[in-house]
Amino acid sequence: MDILQGNQHASPEDFYQSLREKLEDHHDFPEDYLFKFIIPTDQSKLTEIYRVFDGIKFTLGNRESKNGKYTACNINAFVLDANQVVNIYKEVAKIEGVILL
Repeated sequence: MDILQGNQHASPEDFYQSLREKLEDHHDFPEDYLFKFIIPTDQSKLTEIYRVFDGIKFTLGNRESKNGKYTACNINAFVLDANQVVNIYKEVAKIEGVILL
């Protein structure tokens, strides 16, 4: 997964640092944070994502696309700070085929 999609000039470190700064500016942690992903419809991919959230209180909602090829995965998780959000995105980005929104 290319996390820099649509931002070809930034390094991954720059991207995550910018994300961390924006999170700190716009959120009042600790709080619930909504993570959104699009994945190929595959139960094993969902399981991999859920493992990233082990030990974190979360609720989820999934919806398949009309043709069933993709699944939108929304996870509302209680996070402590911007670093935790960034770390979760980094872990999910390692899963092949996942698009981070």
